[in-house]
Amino acid sequence: MKIEKEAEDILKSFSEALKNIPDLEETHYMVDNVNLSREDCAEEKDSTKIMRNTNVDEDGNLIVEKGKWVK
Repeated sequence: MKIEKEAEDILKSFSEALKNIPDLEETHYMVDNVNLSREDCAEEKDSTKIMRNTNVDEDGNLIVEKGKWVK
């Protein structure tokens, strides 16, 4: 069959191409980063930046648009 012949030709050309790849030594990366963790510390949050870009009612509540996907 034509497909089988083409598949054999592809495999032969691939195996020929692999012969041209040089053998290299394996590379190992030794990393001492096992079980690292960071200190848990709170960051200062500045809500004034957020509040400048929002609409607020007289009680101080944020006025937001209801999602269009909500019925």
